[in-house]
Amino acid sequence: MTLPNCPECGSEYTYEDGLNYVCPMCGHEWPIHAEEEETMVIRDVNGNELKDGDTVSVVKDLKVKGASSVIKQGTKVKNIRLVDPEDGHDIDCKIEGFGQIGLKSSVVKKI
Repeated sequence: MTLPNCPECGSEYTYEDGLNYVCPMCGHEWPIHAEEEETMVIRDVNGNELKDGDTVSVVKDLKVKGASSVIKQGTKVKNIRLVDPEDGHDIDCKIEGFGQIGLKSSVVKKI
């Protein structure tokens, strides 16, 4: 079995250490099984997969912080953009009367 050369310095003297390869020349470590790129799958309230550019509908009235009105149930939102859910909101979109806003996928359904 041949081990891969170090991706940092190109050394051929790599060895296995647990779940990593290690280069003794430069000290670089990297995983034996390259991490598979995680594909972000975001689903609506009904379990349908959402994609960028989809049109969705809001399934319940939503209070908006700093606004005196609410987003009504049934409001259509066109051309959504999926984002990394770092703050809990995984959809960026524009809603007439509110402007740019972030929504959770758990409060929308795909049309």
